[in-house]
Amino acid sequence: MVRTINMAHKSSLQGTNVVTFQPKEEIDDRMLFGNSERMRAIGEIVARIADTDVPVLITGESGTGKELVAHAVHRHSARSNNVFVKVNCAAIPGELMESELFGYEKGGFTGADRDKPGRFEFADKGVIFLDEIAETPLSLQSKLLRILQDGEFFRIGGKKEIRVDTRIIASSNRNLEQMLRERKFREDLFYRLNVIRIDVPPLRERREEILPLTDYFLGKYSSTYARPVKILSKKTRELLLRYAWPGNVRELENTIRKIVLVDDDESLEKLLTPREDKIATTGPVEIDYEGCSLKTIAKKAALDAERRVIKDVLDKTRWNRSQAAKILRISYKTLLYKIKATGLEDSFE
Repeated sequence: MVRTINMAHKSSLQGTNVVTFQPKEEIDDRMLFGNSERMRAIGEIVARIADTDVPVLITGESGTGKELVAHAVHRHSARSNNVFVKVNCAAIPGELMESELFGYEKGGFTGADRDKPGRFEFADKGVIFLDEIAETPLSLQSKLLRILQDGEFFRIGGKKEIRVDTRIIASSNRNLEQMLRERKFREDLFYRLNVIRIDVPPLRERREEILPLTDYFLGKYSSTYARPVKILSKKTRELLLRYAWPGNVRELENTIRKIVLVDDDESLEKLLTPREDKIATTGPVEIDYEGCSLKTIAKKAALDAERRVIKDVLDKTRWNRSQAAKILRISYKTLLYKIKATGLEDSFE
C-alpha cells in the first residue's frame, strides 16, 4: 500500500511538525487505463517512464483524474515504497507557500520560534506532487527551478544548503503556454517540468468509461455506506451517458455517491434530469410570465444571465474558482455564493 503524507494546510499553519501517513485509496490500473483508447495510451506512457526520475507534467481539466495518474507513476516506480507528498498549490496562500515547501529556521521571520522542515524535506527519497502548480507565485518559481536543476535549496532564514532526492510530478488545469505568453509562468521552469507531458482528456471525450466507472463507484459506495448494490434502470444509465459532466470523473463519483443514498429510480431520474437540463442547455431559461410581477420576471432574467456568464467563465478557466473570480472582478466568497444561488454547484461537487 502506498504511503501518502496527508499534511493538512490548517495543521501546518498552526505550527505542528506532526506528519501522518494514511493509505491512499486508488482506482487500480485496469479501471484507470483499461476502458478507453486515450487512457490506455496514457497507461503505456506511465509504464515507460515510471522507473525513471524525470519530471512529469500532467495537464487537464479539474476532476479528470490527474492525481490518480500521478499515483500510478509513483506506484510503478522504484520509489513506490517511499512517500508520496501532495501539495495543493491552489489552497496555500502565496505568502505562505515558500515556508510550506521549503521550511524555515528559527528566527527566519517574525513568529518563527522554532525550526520547521518543508514538504520537500518530507518528500526526500520519494515523490512530491505539486498539484495546480500554475498557482505558484512568480517570486517562488525560481526556487522551484533550482531544486529541479540541482536538488538543493535553503530554508527561509537558513544558512545551510539542504539537498534532497525527490522526484517532482506537477499538474495544472490551466493553459500554461498561454501563461508563458502572458509572463505569468516562468519559461525556464515550464521547460524543466515539461520533460514528460501527459494530457488527461475530459470525461466527455472518453464516454466509454462512464458506465464502467459508474459500476465501480456503485460498488465502492454501497460498501462504504453498507447499502445493497443498486441496479440502475436503462433510463438512468442513458441519462448518465448523455450528461455533459463538466466536473469530469470527480463529478461522476459524487453523483454516484448520491445515487447510492437515494431509494428509487424515480428519485434518481429527478436527481439527474434537472442537472442535465441546467448544464447542457446553453440558451436562456424559459420563464413562466403568467402570474409573475415585472420585478419577479426581472429578477429571474438577471439570475439566468448571471448563471450563463458565470458558467462560461468557469468553463473557460476549467472551474478554477480563484481565476474565475478575478476575471469576473468579484471576491472568491461572492463567486461561491453565486455558484450556489444559480444552481451551478451541482455540476462540480
